[in-house]
Amino acid sequence: MIAKLKTKNLYTWLPGYAGHLVRHMGDRFRARTGPRHLLFALCDHYEPLWGDATQAVGEARVRAWEDRYPQMAASFRDADGRPPRHSYFFPGEQYDKGWLDRLARLSEHGFGEVELHLHHDGDTAEKLRRDIEQYLSLYAEHGHFSRLAGRVRYGFIHGNWCLANARSDGRWCGVDAEIPLLFDTGCYADFTFPAAPDECQPNIVNRIYWPEGDLSAKRAYERGTSARVGESKIDRILMIEGPLALARRPGSWRPRIESAAVTAADPATPARIRTWVDQSIHVEGRPEWVFVKVHTHGAPETQAASLLGDGGRMLHRELTSRYNDGENWALHYVTAREMYNIARAAMAGESGNPNAFRDYQLPPPPVCKMVPSSPTK
Repeated sequence: MIAKLKTKNLYTWLPGYAGHLVRHMGDRFRARTGPRHLLFALCDHYEPLWGDATQAVGEARVRAWEDRYPQMAASFRDADGRPPRHSYFFPGEQYDKGWLDRLARLSEHGFGEVELHLHHDGDTAEKLRRDIEQYLSLYAEHGHFSRLAGRVRYGFIHGNWCLANARSDGRWCGVDAEIPLLFDTGCYADFTFPAAPDECQPNIVNRIYWPEGDLSAKRAYERGTSARVGESKIDRILMIEGPLALARRPGSWRPRIESAAVTAADPATPARIRTWVDQSIHVEGRPEWVFVKVHTHGAPETQAASLLGDGGRMLHRELTSRYNDGENWALHYVTAREMYNIARAAMAGESGNPNAFRDYQLPPPPVCKMVPSSPTK
């Protein structure tokens, strides 16, 4: 048993998960008026060159998404008339002008937005800052990223989960003070976690929270206070976690680690979606707005075939049928930026339909000119 705890790094997050279960036990029984609102974001570690692919393979991968994502999404709409919205966290080190142009065309027609993903190893703060600023400038030339007061603002996912130099062996980062550096360069929120069973997984589980304490310290994201109505911060990034749980395997009493990773081998089934929703991630004081952020690595062919085919259709059929009846649930497909804006609105005391707050603080990227608003019959 002890070996199992160590192999899966369960000891790093099980106490936090138990605390989460206790904190939100009462959510199921709280009296409600009107539907709950499900805010669903699919955040893709979108790596066209995954597996040391050639440029030609990378080109084919991006072209497949440009061609097929609108076809898959055309049959589905949320309560606001919007199609599934994909957040492409594109790795700076894989920048290609043509690929960012292709993703810009998807963004222009309302099918998602681009944010920053980054893999780095043995880095220094000075080099990391230069690299991020270079990538932001390159992406911005395509119209990606929100702008506020003339400044680029971006969401972030760390490659290999290793935010703030988290690994014990020192690999895949190198910069302890990464969190304040991200904020200084315009990052509004981090979407890296959950990472279980990886050792980078924090003990803070199923929360939207502000990192606290010495933000320049290694693994500074492990200390934080929950985002709540009536309180907000402007001097640090927000941490937005996806669902993490122990869930029963279909046909078995053996538990599995549910870390909200959507893959071809483990697609989004009704049971998995129910587990995500049941974690009830929300801004404290606004439990009727439920945040579900899941992740994938969607560019490689096997994953793309599932997400753009039967796996994607299964996901969106379940979301639009079970969680968009208008009585118990209203579904809202959101990008990472929109999810952040709605969390900010909740902290400011806003209530009602979260659709009104998609652009609450950060406006859409310049490339997002048109959003489909009527269902496709």
